[in-house]
Amino acid sequence: MNNKKRLLIISHAPSVNTKEMLSAVIRGASNSSLDGVDIISLAPLEACPADIIAADAIILGATENLGYMAGLVKDLFDRCYYPCLDHTQGKPFAYYIRAGFDGTGTQRGIESIITGLRWRVVQAPLICKGEFHDDFIAQCEELGLYIAASLESGII
Repeated sequence: MNNKKRLLIISHAPSVNTKEMLSAVIRGASNSSLDGVDIISLAPLEACPADIIAADAIILGATENLGYMAGLVKDLFDRCYYPCLDHTQGKPFAYYIRAGFDGTGTQRGIESIITGLRWRVVQAPLICKGEFHDDFIAQCEELGLYIAASLESGII
């Protein structure tokens, strides 16, 4: 019997930098000191309502495009909102945004949707804005580790 908790990481990673950020989140969540969490990583087009419902917690990675969340992330919410609405209330949720400008439009959009879903934000959003910096990678790894360790220990 598998008693592991399931952490679903859904990330839109269209560039080398965003792929590195996703890898860092996965690396942090897969830390060798954690053995009670299964990590599932999907692109927004691969994720479906059943994946979200089955997850014990979710980390979402989004890019900001034209001042709002990338279309594929919005598509994920469009497809999954109503099928998940009555089944995921209180779901632990964290997210990170790769924003060229400031990320506020993307943040507002995500927060509006997850408020409607009644998901529980368990970590302040990580907004990696402006020119790409190497410390974004360390911050993403820390996010993955924190959420996975919190899930494993029952904090979230």
